[in-house]
Amino acid sequence: MNKPLVLPAPAKLNRLLHIVGRRPDGYHELQTLFQFLDHGDTLRFHLREDGEIRLTPEIPGVPAEENLIVRAARALQAESGCRLGAEIHLEKRLPLGGGLGGGSSDAATALLGLNALWQLGLTLDRLAELGLTLGADVPVFVRGHAAWGEGVGERLTPVELDTPWFVVVHPGVAVSTPAVFGAPELTRNTPPITMARALQGGASSWRNDCEATVRALYPPVAEALDWLSARAPALLTGTGACIFARLASEAEADRLLAEIAGRWPAFKARGLNRSPLHDVLDHDVLDDDVLGHDAVELDS
Repeated sequence: MNKPLVLPAPAKLNRLLHIVGRRPDGYHELQTLFQFLDHGDTLRFHLREDGEIRLTPEIPGVPAEENLIVRAARALQAESGCRLGAEIHLEKRLPLGGGLGGGSSDAATALLGLNALWQLGLTLDRLAELGLTLGADVPVFVRGHAAWGEGVGERLTPVELDTPWFVVVHPGVAVSTPAVFGAPELTRNTPPITMARALQGGASSWRNDCEATVRALYPPVAEALDWLSARAPALLTGTGACIFARLASEAEADRLLAEIAGRWPAFKARGLNRSPLHDVLDHDVLDDDVLGHDAVELDS
């Protein structure tokens, strides 16, 4: 069998999340700062000549055809008319519904990976447009740079953020995004600010407008946030359930992880302004063998 094309699907954090309004269609208008982590899922792609898309392993409760990876592959086939297919193996590290963008990142990696494997030559702009049909967070992973996001998070402006170490904690509950955005008490009228003002304020002033609602709806998240905030600056990412603490050094992250051990699942990661997916694709340019449909393995 062909050697696999192996690509990372990194996690993201919302370093800031403001809800500035609600649209007539029910979606919320946001302002946010996206940043990547050097931690995430891994996707392995093998070329198929018969057009079939097969994803392994199955994720409990998520039929294959509803998985964003398969939907991304189908969208790419429909857009390009490509008759090739792929065997895709997902090594899942990011929790489902954790606010880390795992499903969106997987979809973006599928779009970019298959665009390369199938030699389609679609631009990042077109891939980001396809990604938006799959989910509001997919375009930032496609574009691959830390960004100021507006609208539902799809209007992106690249930014350079600080790159501290983070400890990310999963409080052990599944947070329903519709429940959070549908809660009557959710803040929906934060005054919009400019990107320049947000960046000038710095990390010490950043907050997540969903946090108070998630705390009220999910006491385990409140408990973990209180515990973590007593030790380092901590925030909710997205609508949760994951929370993160910002640390000055890897040694501090290691000490905090040691203290967390046995309480909750947790990991450490470095903040990144450039997605490791793009680093891998740019560093390991597909060679002539791949152009002959014999994929090479890319180290993530």
